[in-house]
Amino acid sequence: MTASDARYLKTIVNSVRVCATYKPKFGQGRGDGLTLRQFQDLYQGDPFYNWFGLDNPMMYAAHKAAGGMTSVYRQIGIGCEKVFRQILQDALGLSAADVIWSYETPTPGGKTRKLTLDGRVPLDSIKDQAARSRFQDWMKQSADGLGVDPKVFASLTGTVFEVRQGYKSKDSKRQNADIANASTAYIKAFLPCAVILSNQIDGDILVRYRMEKWAVLTGVVGRNDPLSSTYDFMRDVIGYDLAGFFERNTETLRAEVDQVLRALLAPDGQ
Repeated sequence: MTASDARYLKTIVNSVRVCATYKPKFGQGRGDGLTLRQFQDLYQGDPFYNWFGLDNPMMYAAHKAAGGMTSVYRQIGIGCEKVFRQILQDALGLSAADVIWSYETPTPGGKTRKLTLDGRVPLDSIKDQAARSRFQDWMKQSADGLGVDPKVFASLTGTVFEVRQGYKSKDSKRQNADIANASTAYIKAFLPCAVILSNQIDGDILVRYRMEKWAVLTGVVGRNDPLSSTYDFMRDVIGYDLAGFFERNTETLRAEVDQVLRALLAPDGQ
């Protein structure tokens, strides 16, 4: 394992391990969640739930597993998002500031809200001429495939990325926010690109995003197409074999997830 591999693996593993301590909140504010004992006290104190025996430890375990599963997906995504930015820095010689992009948008109350995407590559910050040319060629081919006007493309200074482990939800609020992000990206002279690490994305969403001029990469392997495959893009354009990294470390990643799932599927203390 290379030093970079070890660093990337540690980042993902640390994110996944957070899930093992997940506790459901049962509508009790924003604290750390309830223990099994606290859950039973809450439900035994509610006559209706108590009549049905919903204070059963298995009910607690079910809640913990349901929320914990969502947490597992979320934390895998967060860990991979951090690794993605680090790879951009390491492979393209970018700074921590280079790979971060945010913008402010007004809110109905007259204030502003800061929105952040998961990564950025400003072309002028890529010092290696071959790497810069390679990345710009990828941008041009992506923009051509999306039907971006050549005059608009000529104004683009780089790419901004939204990184997701998967996209199976049809949440219209999220879609509308992503479309707004794409519009702002073009206004700020960046090509927007969604990087999906799995191949779990709804077909309708994929079509809609591309119609809204998002470049979309998905987690297919072996296609040899950096315009559609996350892993071909990472290998051929960025210069790091991310699929190879996951393959080399799959035993560790599987073991970590297995431990987390075992913790989530049992009531507290079991």
